[in-house]
Amino acid sequence: MERWGYLYEQLEKQYATVDLERIKAGYACRRRTSLRVNPLRTTVETVREILLQEGIHFETVAWYPDALLLDQGMEDRIQVLPVYESGGVYLQSLSSMIPPLLLNPVAGENILDMAAAPGGKTTEIAALTKNGALITACERNPGRAERLRFNLNRQGATRVTVLRQDARQLEEFYRFDRILLDAPCSGSGTVSAQTKGSFTKENLDRTTRLQREMLAKAVQMVSPGHEIVYSTCSILKAENENIVNGAVRSGKVQIVPIETDAFYGVPRLPVTLPGTLCICPDESYEGFFAARLIRI
Repeated sequence: MERWGYLYEQLEKQYATVDLERIKAGYACRRRTSLRVNPLRTTVETVREILLQEGIHFETVAWYPDALLLDQGMEDRIQVLPVYESGGVYLQSLSSMIPPLLLNPVAGENILDMAAAPGGKTTEIAALTKNGALITACERNPGRAERLRFNLNRQGATRVTVLRQDARQLEEFYRFDRILLDAPCSGSGTVSAQTKGSFTKENLDRTTRLQREMLAKAVQMVSPGHEIVYSTCSILKAENENIVNGAVRSGKVQIVPIETDAFYGVPRLPVTLPGTLCICPDESYEGFFAARLIRI
């Protein structure tokens, strides 16, 4: 794992030995499959019955009735089911379902998803509001934008405008009631033995610059008294607490604490910024970070 040497150096600086061992154990796990039932297309009861008929074992998730946790390596069996083809279920990690829930979207609101592809969180927002919110979804990469449109159509998310644009370049007149910034990151929470690529200081520096710029833009565009959810699939303070704390120091936003008893059963890592959430990778969860911010 020489290519991950720099990552391990950063983790060793940040975490106590007991937490570092938990992280390494999570990296070594083969992660279980999870899916989200899409109430715009079907019901949880229908999907459960289909899985039972197919002999696919599942578990419910205490903090989200629309989420189901399956055994490892079940993606292929799910993808051939008609309920998958029709958009009734969406394969999505449990951790990535949390930011839209924290956003708490409401029908009638104007919502921005700043880095939307491939669409898991965008379609979850649409489902949570029963297509009642007006959602703007940004994705600057042409291929990823097409994949986003495909998933929106399959999932029946009908009130989403896709902008093939870098969200940092949105015109200054844009204002939103809620903003989800699931920022591009190092992916340090999703590392496994199968992960390709490398982890370097240069990549981390480039990513954190992007994160700071995107969060600053989100602060500019959210209406006073309204909220931003900032999230990453990273467990590094440099991409998480440091980025959020920088926005807080601007004096324009405050942290809205995430309740300590929320998301029962989710494995947590210690955070240096009270009120934020960091998830420890294990067989059921990817490493993830989330924070709620309100515009002053």
